[in-house]
Amino acid sequence: MIIYNRLWSLLEEKNISQYKLIKMGISPSVLDRLKHNQGVTTDTIDKLCTILDCNVEDIMNYTKDNNHS
Repeated sequence: MIIYNRLWSLLEEKNISQYKLIKMGISPSVLDRLKHNQGVTTDTIDKLCTILDCNVEDIMNYTKDNNHS
């Protein structure tokens, strides 16, 4: 399972609001999916990394989901 906790920490660290992300092209529905650790496209991940000037591992990490074993 992909977890986006690092994204929220990085947004706080860089003082970037969710409203600013929306203004930069990240839709509210995508933000909702991220909040609930649901799947998003690689285009979304690319856009976030560009906006935040970061690497993929700075906004997400993998954890084993025992429910899908």
